[in-house]
Amino acid sequence: MSETPQKLVIRNIGLMLSGKMEAPIYEADCIICYGGKIAEWGREKDMNLEDADTVIDAAGVTLAPGLIDSHIHPVVGDYTPRQQQLHWIDSTLHGGVTTLISAGEVHMPGRPKDVVGLKAMAIASQRWYENFRPSGMKVHAGAPVIEHGMVEEDFKDLANAGVTLLGEVGLGTVKDGKTAQQMVSWARKYGIQSTIHTGGPSIPGSGLIDADMVMETGTDVIGHINGGHSALPDDQIICLCESCKAAFEIVHNGNERAAVLTVNTARELGKLDQVILGTDGPAGSGVQPLGILRMIAMLSAFGNVPAEIAFCFGNGNTSRQRNLDTGLIEKGMCADFVLMDQAQHAPGKNILESVQLGNLPGVGMTVIDGVVTSMRSRNTPPANRLPQVV
Repeated sequence: MSETPQKLVIRNIGLMLSGKMEAPIYEADCIICYGGKIAEWGREKDMNLEDADTVIDAAGVTLAPGLIDSHIHPVVGDYTPRQQQLHWIDSTLHGGVTTLISAGEVHMPGRPKDVVGLKAMAIASQRWYENFRPSGMKVHAGAPVIEHGMVEEDFKDLANAGVTLLGEVGLGTVKDGKTAQQMVSWARKYGIQSTIHTGGPSIPGSGLIDADMVMETGTDVIGHINGGHSALPDDQIICLCESCKAAFEIVHNGNERAAVLTVNTARELGKLDQVILGTDGPAGSGVQPLGILRMIAMLSAFGNVPAEIAFCFGNGNTSRQRNLDTGLIEKGMCADFVLMDQAQHAPGKNILESVQLGNLPGVGMTVIDGVVTSMRSRNTPPANRLPQVV
Protein backbone atom coordinates (compact mmCIF):
# COMPACT_ATOMS: atom_id res chain seq x y z
CA MET A 1 0.00 0.00 0.00
CA SER A 2 1.49 3.36 -1.02
CA GLU A 3 1.99 6.06 1.58
CA THR A 4 -0.20 9.16 1.52
CA PRO A 5 1.79 12.11 0.11
CA GLN A 6 2.95 14.58 2.76
CA LYS A 7 0.69 17.63 2.99
CA LEU A 8 2.27 21.05 3.51
CA VAL A 9 0.19 24.12 4.35
CA ILE A 10 1.67 27.62 4.35
CA ARG A 11 -0.85 30.09 5.76
CA ASN A 12 -0.97 33.76 6.73
CA ILE A 13 1.03 34.81 3.65
CA GLY A 14 1.11 38.60 3.29
CA LEU A 15 2.08 38.73 -0.40
CA MET A 16 2.38 35.90 -2.94
CA LEU A 17 4.67 36.41 -5.95
CA SER A 18 3.97 34.00 -8.80
CA GLY A 19 7.15 34.17 -10.89
CA LYS A 20 4.96 35.06 -13.89
CA MET A 21 5.60 38.43 -15.49
CA GLU A 22 2.08 38.52 -16.95
CA ALA A 23 0.56 38.15 -13.45
CA PRO A 24 3.36 38.64 -10.91
CA ILE A 25 1.13 38.92 -7.80
CA TYR A 26 -1.50 36.39 -6.79
CA GLU A 27 -4.48 37.31 -4.63
CA ALA A 28 -3.78 34.60 -2.08
CA ASP A 29 -2.76 34.13 1.53
CA CYS A 30 -2.39 30.35 1.64
CA ILE A 31 -0.81 27.55 -0.41
CA ILE A 32 -1.21 23.77 -0.11
CA CYS A 33 1.29 21.21 -1.44
CA TYR A 34 1.18 17.42 -1.62
CA GLY A 35 4.22 15.19 -1.99
CA GLY A 36 6.49 18.15 -2.66
CA LYS A 37 4.31 19.55 -5.46
CA ILE A 38 2.07 22.62 -5.52
CA ALA A 39 -1.62 21.63 -5.37
CA GLU A 40 -3.62 24.84 -4.82
CA TRP A 41 -3.47 28.38 -3.48
CA GLY A 42 -6.04 31.01 -2.59
CA ARG A 43 -7.77 32.39 0.47
CA GLU A 44 -7.30 30.39 3.64
CA LYS A 45 -10.99 30.66 4.52
CA ASP A 46 -11.90 28.80 1.32
CA MET A 47 -9.34 26.00 1.67
CA ASN A 48 -9.12 22.67 3.50
CA LEU A 49 -6.19 22.88 5.91
CA GLU A 50 -7.05 19.66 7.77
CA ASP A 51 -4.64 16.75 8.16
CA ALA A 52 -1.55 18.73 7.24
CA ASP A 53 1.77 17.06 8.08
CA THR A 54 3.52 20.44 8.22
CA VAL A 55 1.99 23.86 8.81
CA ILE A 56 4.00 27.03 8.35
CA ASP A 57 2.67 30.30 9.71
CA ALA A 58 4.14 32.85 7.29
CA ALA A 59 3.48 35.67 9.80
CA GLY A 60 2.44 38.02 6.99
CA VAL A 61 5.68 37.80 4.99
CA THR A 62 6.10 37.40 1.23
CA LEU A 63 6.21 33.98 -0.43
CA ALA A 64 7.85 33.59 -3.83
CA PRO A 65 9.06 30.65 -5.89
CA GLY A 66 12.60 29.72 -4.87
CA LEU A 67 15.22 31.72 -6.75
CA ILE A 68 17.30 30.09 -9.49
CA ASP A 69 20.95 30.84 -10.21
CA SER A 70 21.26 30.22 -13.95
CA HIS A 71 25.07 30.36 -14.07
CA ILE A 72 27.39 28.69 -11.59
CA HIS A 73 30.68 26.78 -11.82
CA PRO A 74 30.52 23.96 -9.27
CA VAL A 75 33.18 21.30 -8.86
CA VAL A 76 32.28 18.60 -6.36
CA GLY A 77 29.96 18.55 -3.35
CA ASP A 78 29.74 21.82 -1.45
CA TYR A 79 33.36 22.77 -2.09
CA THR A 80 35.06 25.04 -4.62
CA PRO A 81 38.83 24.97 -5.10
CA ARG A 82 38.66 28.32 -6.92
CA GLN A 83 38.27 30.10 -3.58
CA GLN A 84 39.17 27.19 -1.29
CA GLN A 85 35.70 27.53 0.17
CA LEU A 86 33.46 24.96 1.82
CA HIS A 87 29.66 25.23 2.13
CA TRP A 88 29.22 27.91 -0.55
CA ILE A 89 26.05 26.16 -1.75
CA ASP A 90 24.56 26.15 1.75
CA SER A 91 25.40 29.83 2.02
CA THR A 92 23.63 30.46 -1.31
CA LEU A 93 20.52 28.70 0.02
CA HIS A 94 20.49 31.37 2.72
CA GLY A 95 20.19 33.90 -0.12
CA GLY A 96 16.84 32.42 -1.14
CA VAL A 97 18.22 30.33 -4.02
CA THR A 98 16.86 26.78 -4.26
CA THR A 99 18.16 25.70 -7.70
CA LEU A 100 21.62 26.05 -9.28
CA ILE A 101 22.50 25.47 -12.94
CA SER A 102 26.05 24.71 -14.03
CA ALA A 103 27.69 26.51 -16.94
CA GLY A 104 30.56 24.03 -16.78
CA GLU A 105 32.68 22.45 -14.07
CA VAL A 106 35.64 24.42 -15.37
CA HIS A 107 37.49 24.92 -12.08
CA MET A 108 38.15 21.22 -11.52
CA PRO A 109 41.95 20.96 -11.15
CA GLY A 110 43.34 19.05 -14.14
CA ARG A 111 40.02 19.22 -16.00
CA PRO A 112 40.31 16.76 -18.91
CA LYS A 113 40.25 18.28 -22.39
CA ASP A 114 40.28 15.02 -24.38
CA VAL A 115 36.89 13.80 -25.60
CA VAL A 116 36.81 10.61 -23.51
CA GLY A 117 37.85 12.48 -20.37
CA LEU A 118 35.48 15.42 -20.75
CA LYS A 119 32.54 13.08 -21.37
CA ALA A 120 33.44 10.99 -18.34
CA MET A 121 33.72 14.06 -16.11
CA ALA A 122 30.41 15.50 -17.34
CA ILE A 123 28.58 12.26 -16.66
CA ALA A 124 30.22 11.91 -13.24
CA SER A 125 29.35 15.52 -12.35
CA GLN A 126 25.73 15.01 -13.35
CA ARG A 127 25.63 11.89 -11.20
CA TRP A 128 27.24 13.21 -8.04
CA TYR A 129 24.89 16.19 -7.79
CA GLU A 130 21.93 13.97 -8.61
CA ASN A 131 22.96 11.67 -5.76
CA PHE A 132 23.98 14.38 -3.30
CA ARG A 133 22.01 17.58 -2.78
CA PRO A 134 23.99 19.93 -0.50
CA SER A 135 21.59 21.28 2.16
CA GLY A 136 18.72 20.08 -0.05
CA MET A 137 19.74 22.38 -2.92
CA LYS A 138 18.97 21.26 -6.48
CA VAL A 139 22.16 21.40 -8.58
CA HIS A 140 21.84 20.76 -12.31
CA ALA A 141 25.42 19.90 -13.21
CA GLY A 142 27.45 17.87 -15.67
CA ALA A 143 27.95 20.55 -18.33
CA PRO A 144 30.81 19.57 -20.68
CA VAL A 145 32.87 22.26 -22.41
CA ILE A 146 33.00 21.44 -26.12
CA GLU A 147 36.42 20.70 -27.60
CA HIS A 148 37.70 20.01 -31.09
CA GLY A 149 37.31 16.36 -32.06
CA MET A 150 33.78 15.89 -30.73
CA VAL A 151 31.34 14.24 -33.14
CA GLU A 152 27.57 13.81 -33.15
CA GLU A 153 27.79 10.43 -31.43
CA ASP A 154 29.46 12.05 -28.42
CA PHE A 155 26.44 14.28 -27.83
CA LYS A 156 24.12 11.30 -28.20
CA ASP A 157 26.20 9.38 -25.64
CA LEU A 158 26.10 12.31 -23.21
CA ALA A 159 22.33 12.72 -23.55
CA ASN A 160 21.74 8.99 -23.11
CA ALA A 161 23.76 9.14 -19.90
CA GLY A 162 21.57 11.94 -18.48
CA VAL A 163 23.56 15.06 -19.43
CA THR A 164 21.20 17.96 -20.25
CA LEU A 165 23.53 20.98 -20.38
CA LEU A 166 26.57 22.22 -22.28
CA GLY A 167 29.18 24.27 -20.49
CA GLU A 168 29.95 27.73 -21.81
CA VAL A 169 30.85 27.57 -25.48
CA GLY A 170 34.20 29.35 -25.87
CA LEU A 171 35.88 28.11 -22.70
CA GLY A 172 37.43 25.22 -24.63
CA THR A 173 39.31 24.96 -27.92
CA VAL A 174 36.23 25.58 -30.09
CA LYS A 175 36.28 29.31 -30.76
CA ASP A 176 34.88 29.66 -34.30
CA GLY A 177 31.17 30.12 -34.94
CA LYS A 178 30.86 27.46 -37.64
CA THR A 179 32.24 24.60 -35.52
CA ALA A 180 30.39 25.78 -32.44
CA GLN A 181 27.11 26.05 -34.33
CA GLN A 182 27.45 22.47 -35.58
CA MET A 183 28.10 21.13 -32.08
CA VAL A 184 25.30 23.21 -30.55
CA SER A 185 22.88 21.83 -33.14
CA TRP A 186 23.97 18.27 -32.32
CA ALA A 187 23.44 19.00 -28.64
CA ARG A 188 19.98 20.45 -29.30
CA LYS A 189 19.03 17.40 -31.39
CA TYR A 190 19.54 15.24 -28.30
CA GLY A 191 17.84 17.60 -25.85
CA ILE A 192 20.97 19.25 -24.43
CA GLN A 193 20.65 22.98 -23.74
CA SER A 194 23.52 25.30 -24.60
CA THR A 195 25.07 28.49 -23.22
CA ILE A 196 27.77 30.66 -24.79
CA HIS A 197 30.43 32.75 -23.07
CA THR A 198 29.93 36.41 -24.00
CA GLY A 199 32.53 39.18 -23.80
CA GLY A 200 36.23 39.16 -23.00
CA PRO A 201 38.27 36.22 -21.64
CA SER A 202 37.54 35.11 -18.09
CA ILE A 203 40.08 32.33 -17.50
CA PRO A 204 43.29 31.31 -19.27
CA GLY A 205 42.31 29.47 -22.44
CA SER A 206 39.08 31.38 -22.99
CA GLY A 207 38.87 34.19 -25.52
CA LEU A 208 36.76 37.06 -26.79
CA ILE A 209 33.29 36.01 -27.89
CA ASP A 210 31.68 38.88 -29.79
CA ALA A 211 28.11 39.43 -30.98
CA ASP A 212 28.77 37.93 -34.40
CA MET A 213 29.91 34.61 -32.92
CA VAL A 214 27.02 34.58 -30.43
CA MET A 215 24.54 34.98 -33.26
CA GLU A 216 26.29 32.48 -35.54
CA THR A 217 26.51 29.85 -32.80
CA GLY A 218 22.82 30.15 -31.88
CA THR A 219 22.88 28.85 -28.31
CA ASP A 220 19.77 28.70 -26.13
CA VAL A 221 21.25 31.08 -23.55
CA ILE A 222 23.47 34.11 -24.10
CA GLY A 223 25.69 33.54 -21.09
CA HIS A 224 26.53 36.65 -19.05
CA ILE A 225 25.43 39.10 -21.75
CA ASN A 226 26.83 41.78 -19.42
CA GLY A 227 30.29 40.20 -19.52
CA GLY A 228 32.02 37.70 -17.34
CA HIS A 229 33.92 39.81 -16.45
CA SER A 230 34.44 42.20 -19.40
CA ALA A 231 31.36 43.22 -21.36
CA LEU A 232 31.02 43.73 -25.11
CA PRO A 233 30.65 47.29 -26.44
CA ASP A 234 27.19 48.80 -25.98
CA ASP A 235 26.24 48.54 -29.65
CA GLN A 236 26.93 44.79 -29.66
CA ILE A 237 24.82 44.22 -26.53
CA ILE A 238 21.97 46.20 -28.07
CA CYS A 239 22.36 44.22 -31.31
CA LEU A 240 22.09 40.93 -29.42
CA CYS A 241 18.97 42.11 -27.61
CA GLU A 242 17.41 43.19 -30.90
CA SER A 243 18.38 40.10 -32.90
CA CYS A 244 18.18 37.11 -30.54
CA LYS A 245 15.38 34.98 -29.21
CA ALA A 246 17.72 33.31 -26.72
CA ALA A 247 17.72 34.07 -23.01
CA PHE A 248 19.61 37.23 -21.98
CA GLU A 249 21.53 36.05 -18.94
CA ILE A 250 22.67 38.89 -16.67
CA VAL A 251 25.18 37.93 -13.98
CA HIS A 252 26.41 39.39 -10.72
CA ASN A 253 30.08 38.86 -11.67
CA GLY A 254 29.79 41.04 -14.75
CA ASN A 255 29.63 44.69 -15.69
CA GLU A 256 26.82 46.39 -13.74
CA ARG A 257 26.49 49.22 -16.24
CA ALA A 258 26.10 46.69 -19.07
CA ALA A 259 23.53 44.84 -16.95
CA VAL A 260 21.39 47.98 -16.69
CA LEU A 261 21.86 48.65 -20.42
CA THR A 262 20.61 45.13 -21.16
CA VAL A 263 17.51 45.39 -19.02
CA ASN A 264 16.69 48.87 -20.34
CA THR A 265 17.07 47.64 -23.93
CA ALA A 266 15.01 44.51 -23.24
CA ARG A 267 12.27 46.61 -21.68
CA GLU A 268 12.14 48.97 -24.66
CA LEU A 269 11.96 45.97 -27.03
CA GLY A 270 9.24 44.24 -25.03
CA LYS A 271 11.63 41.36 -24.29
CA LEU A 272 11.86 41.39 -20.50
CA ASP A 273 10.62 37.78 -20.52
CA GLN A 274 14.02 36.80 -21.99
CA VAL A 275 15.97 38.22 -19.01
CA ILE A 276 17.32 35.61 -16.56
CA LEU A 277 19.86 35.90 -13.74
CA GLY A 278 23.01 34.14 -12.60
CA THR A 279 25.99 34.89 -10.40
CA ASP A 280 28.81 33.31 -12.48
CA GLY A 281 30.36 32.15 -9.24
CA PRO A 282 32.45 30.66 -7.77
CA ALA A 283 34.95 32.66 -9.76
CA GLY A 284 37.74 35.17 -9.35
CA SER A 285 35.17 37.50 -7.79
CA GLY A 286 34.44 34.88 -5.16
CA VAL A 287 31.16 33.38 -4.05
CA GLN A 288 28.02 35.52 -3.92
CA PRO A 289 25.41 33.97 -1.61
CA LEU A 290 23.15 37.01 -2.09
CA GLY A 291 24.04 37.53 -5.75
CA ILE A 292 20.59 36.82 -7.19
CA LEU A 293 18.83 39.03 -4.62
CA ARG A 294 21.40 41.77 -5.26
CA MET A 295 20.76 41.61 -9.02
CA ILE A 296 16.99 41.77 -8.50
CA ALA A 297 17.34 44.86 -6.30
CA MET A 298 19.91 46.51 -8.60
CA LEU A 299 17.95 45.94 -11.82
CA SER A 300 14.72 47.07 -10.20
CA ALA A 301 16.36 50.22 -8.83
CA PHE A 302 18.38 51.22 -11.91
CA GLY A 303 16.37 49.53 -14.66
CA ASN A 304 13.00 51.11 -13.90
CA VAL A 305 11.45 47.68 -13.35
CA PRO A 306 8.80 47.06 -10.66
CA ALA A 307 10.22 44.74 -8.01
CA GLU A 308 7.55 42.09 -8.58
CA ILE A 309 8.70 41.89 -12.23
CA ALA A 310 12.39 41.90 -11.29
CA PHE A 311 11.77 38.88 -9.05
CA CYS A 312 10.52 37.02 -12.14
CA PHE A 313 14.00 37.45 -13.65
CA GLY A 314 15.29 35.31 -10.77
CA ASN A 315 12.73 32.50 -10.87
CA GLY A 316 9.88 32.26 -13.41
CA ASN A 317 11.76 33.57 -16.45
CA THR A 318 14.60 31.11 -15.81
CA SER A 319 12.11 28.29 -15.28
CA ARG A 320 10.49 28.94 -18.64
CA GLN A 321 13.69 29.59 -20.58
CA ARG A 322 15.30 26.43 -19.19
CA ASN A 323 12.21 24.19 -19.05
CA LEU A 324 12.42 23.54 -15.30
CA ASP A 325 9.81 22.10 -12.94
CA THR A 326 10.44 24.83 -10.37
CA GLY A 327 10.40 28.63 -10.22
CA LEU A 328 6.69 29.26 -10.75
CA ILE A 329 3.60 29.08 -8.55
CA GLU A 330 1.74 26.67 -10.75
CA LYS A 331 -0.14 23.43 -10.08
CA GLY A 332 2.17 20.43 -10.28
CA MET A 333 5.38 22.47 -10.01
CA CYS A 334 7.85 21.71 -7.23
CA ALA A 335 7.07 23.21 -3.85
CA ASP A 336 10.28 25.28 -3.78
CA PHE A 337 9.78 28.60 -2.00
CA VAL A 338 11.56 31.50 -0.40
CA LEU A 339 9.78 33.38 2.40
CA MET A 340 11.08 36.90 2.97
CA ASP A 341 10.14 40.27 4.37
CA GLN A 342 11.26 43.87 4.24
CA ALA A 343 14.54 44.28 6.09
CA GLN A 344 14.43 45.95 9.47
CA HIS A 345 14.66 49.75 9.21
CA ALA A 346 14.96 49.62 5.40
CA PRO A 347 13.25 52.50 3.59
CA GLY A 348 10.06 51.92 1.64
CA LYS A 349 6.42 51.35 2.60
CA ASN A 350 6.61 47.60 1.92
CA ILE A 351 8.96 44.90 0.62
CA LEU A 352 8.40 45.72 -3.06
CA GLU A 353 9.03 49.43 -2.63
CA SER A 354 12.07 48.70 -0.47
CA VAL A 355 13.56 46.38 -3.12
CA GLN A 356 12.87 48.91 -5.88
CA LEU A 357 14.84 51.41 -3.82
CA GLY A 358 17.76 48.99 -4.09
CA ASN A 359 17.50 47.28 -0.69
CA LEU A 360 17.78 43.57 -0.03
CA PRO A 361 14.88 41.81 1.71
CA GLY A 362 15.45 39.59 4.72
CA VAL A 363 15.06 35.88 4.03
CA GLY A 364 13.21 34.02 6.79
CA MET A 365 12.88 30.51 5.36
CA THR A 366 13.45 28.32 2.32
CA VAL A 367 11.42 25.27 1.32
CA ILE A 368 12.49 22.68 -1.27
CA ASP A 369 10.15 19.91 -2.46
CA GLY A 370 7.81 20.77 0.39
CA VAL A 371 10.50 20.40 3.08
CA VAL A 372 11.89 23.28 5.16
CA THR A 373 15.59 23.55 4.22
CA SER A 374 16.66 26.70 6.08
CA MET A 375 15.27 29.12 8.62
CA ARG A 376 16.29 32.72 9.27
CA SER A 377 19.07 33.62 6.87
CA ARG A 378 22.51 34.16 8.31
CA ASN A 379 23.42 36.30 5.29
CA THR A 380 20.59 38.73 4.52
CA PRO A 381 19.74 41.71 6.73
CA PRO A 382 17.27 40.69 9.45
CA ALA A 383 13.63 40.71 8.35
CA ASN A 384 10.85 42.56 10.15
CA ARG A 385 8.86 39.32 10.57
CA LEU A 386 9.81 35.65 10.50
CA PRO A 387 7.74 32.64 9.43
CA GLN A 388 7.69 29.61 11.70
CA VAL A 389 6.71 25.97 11.62
CA VAL A 390 3.74 25.50 13.97
